[in-house]
Amino acid sequence: MEIDADHFLQSSIVCKSINFVCVIKMKILNICFISFMVWVTGSYAAYPSGPIKMIVPFPPGGPTDVVARLISNKLSDALGQTVFIENKAGAHGSIGLQSVLSSPPDGQTLAMVSIGTTGINPSLYSKLPYNANTDFIPVSLLVTVPIVIVTQADAPFNDLAGLIAFAKANPGKLTFASAGNGGSSHLVPEMFMMRAGIDMIHVPYKGSAPAISDVLAGQVNLMFDTLLTSTQHINTGKLKLIAVTTSKRLPAYPKIPTVGESGFPGFEASSWYGLEVKSGTPIGVVKRLSAELEKIMQMPDVKEKMEQLNTIPVGSTSEVFAKFIQLEQGKWAKVIKQAHVEPD
Repeated sequence: MEIDADHFLQSSIVCKSINFVCVIKMKILNICFISFMVWVTGSYAAYPSGPIKMIVPFPPGGPTDVVARLISNKLSDALGQTVFIENKAGAHGSIGLQSVLSSPPDGQTLAMVSIGTTGINPSLYSKLPYNANTDFIPVSLLVTVPIVIVTQADAPFNDLAGLIAFAKANPGKLTFASAGNGGSSHLVPEMFMMRAGIDMIHVPYKGSAPAISDVLAGQVNLMFDTLLTSTQHINTGKLKLIAVTTSKRLPAYPKIPTVGESGFPGFEASSWYGLEVKSGTPIGVVKRLSAELEKIMQMPDVKEKMEQLNTIPVGSTSEVFAKFIQLEQGKWAKVIKQAHVEPD
């Protein structure tokens, strides 16, 4: 059998060419993999590179600010760098979150987010200066804040069944206060009215303080308020607590039933706060922050302080927080659409 020398030579060249291409491709893949690992682990090891700024998109002294300051002190200890608060209030949280987008995606700037900024606003406003789902990466759900149904002490009903019966017997007379159009104190009662088949008149205020003041004065019948702001009035007997909107009864008020067990299974609503970073932040940095926050929220002194603030500490992973946000956005988008809610 004769061997064609030219054919053999050409075949050898082709094989060598194929091998050369394969080697080059493997080297490129190795470089990409190494680069990715450097991006993940290298940035993790070098993080943080200096003081960390935590943007709170609400005024100082409010509930979001109080929680943020407690967390920032513990996070400073955990990361070995100062974590300082910068309050940038306005436009329902948009100004603060927009400022985060002007910072590099390196984890040196954190965003304190809430049910309003991230759960409600994307459906409430047709235009926002940020995209809650693509401009940020969820880091950790920090706390949930129970919402309670309170009324003046001498109200003609003592429980949810009595409230519903009164509303049906007196159409157009029952009023509820809120901290403003489109907030949780507005949307939660809207969701409840849909489930209960009743109508109540919405009386919006500019903030929780004036709203609860008029409930105390008897100018408005009731409010779906956060436990954080109403607890002192409940404990002094000035407000009557008739139900809670959480999935379980609250340890502080074990005799008060949930809305869910009062005839509306599956009904659940809470306010909440969490931390996010700008999209593009290395995954290693996100995981480092998430891990530290998970440990912080389980510290005995932190849990004790959160209980004093009537909040429930969580400290979730990034993935859990992302799924939570998705569910919240879906829930409130439905309420906003069905109740025809418009922003102020």
